[in-house]
Amino acid sequence: MEYKTPQFFHLMQYAAAADGDVIDMVSGNPDWEPPEAIRKGLHRYADSDASEFQYPPSDGLKPLKHEIAERRAVDPDRIIITNGTGEANYLGMARGLESDRGDTCVLIDPVYPYYLGKTSMLGGQPRLVEANRDGTLDSADTCEAITDDTALVVLNTPNNPTGAVYDLEAIRAVVETAADHDALVVVDEVYDHFDLSGTFESALTLEADNVIVTSGVSKSMAITGFRVGYGIFPPALVDAAKTRHMLTNVTTSRPAQQAVYNAYRESTPAYYQAARDRLCGRIEAFTDGLDAAGAEYTTPDGGFYVLARFEGFPGTMDNVKTLIDEAGVAGMPGATFGTARAEWIRFALVTPRTAQAAERLVSYFDAR
Repeated sequence: MEYKTPQFFHLMQYAAAADGDVIDMVSGNPDWEPPEAIRKGLHRYADSDASEFQYPPSDGLKPLKHEIAERRAVDPDRIIITNGTGEANYLGMARGLESDRGDTCVLIDPVYPYYLGKTSMLGGQPRLVEANRDGTLDSADTCEAITDDTALVVLNTPNNPTGAVYDLEAIRAVVETAADHDALVVVDEVYDHFDLSGTFESALTLEADNVIVTSGVSKSMAITGFRVGYGIFPPALVDAAKTRHMLTNVTTSRPAQQAVYNAYRESTPAYYQAARDRLCGRIEAFTDGLDAAGAEYTTPDGGFYVLARFEGFPGTMDNVKTLIDEAGVAGMPGATFGTARAEWIRFALVTPRTAQAAERLVSYFDAR
């Protein structure tokens, strides 16, 4: 078993050790307040009887599962509460790659690198399919890449790193082609609350028995440290996923689940709208700066990431470190996300210093 360690932490450590002030645009940690009900829920939990401090059900607190089920219009028995969306993706990918279907996993390039890592860790072989220029799903090329050797397809919408929101009909075509080859499709929808286009539609609406949908609240509730995610599995796949979850983690943190349940019950849509409004302002400020710097870039329809390409300055690890040292801005090299955007740099707009970062980039590239 050989797989590369993700480079996120390496760059964050490099930026932290830099001599000057550095604006972190590497990590995807939201910088705004979580819903007020999160803190209230934790306080309530702290005052609970000691019996409430023991193991919760392995597949998740029943009230939380029912709350998610109602929101996603699915049977709660299909839901497993996981340690973040990352574990939900792991459970879904493992279910595909442990089968006798084959060992190939079709991934969309540029690709969130943890999908590549999980594929290798699970003994699979990645097959990268380049996204359209705007980051949307190229359903024709993706369907062509699916063969009898394909065990799994992984999609992510809204997408990290491109910010694209996939068209539901394009997803449907991939799901149907995968079904023809007895392959599973994992659709990671963790950024669904950050749909800035109003066009996002969940793959759950397809009602396909070869689709596993994953999501979580790390980003949407600004609580990345709580590690509460979930997977929604077809009925025939639930028991095996529950067993793997139990053997891997036993269960998921009870106080975190209780706080999330309270936040679901007590928060209003205004909380999520405020986050989207904040991001829209940051996207405008940052892309204005990229225009001034003469960069090509993606404008996200969802999520909070921007990919940018600077003429004569490919997004290599060395150049990204140069930006840290000389411009005071930390991004991620495009090669981290596959081959299709290797010359680009990804910036996360979850910092109140987004406009300042844009100004620093303009100054740096003006001086080159």
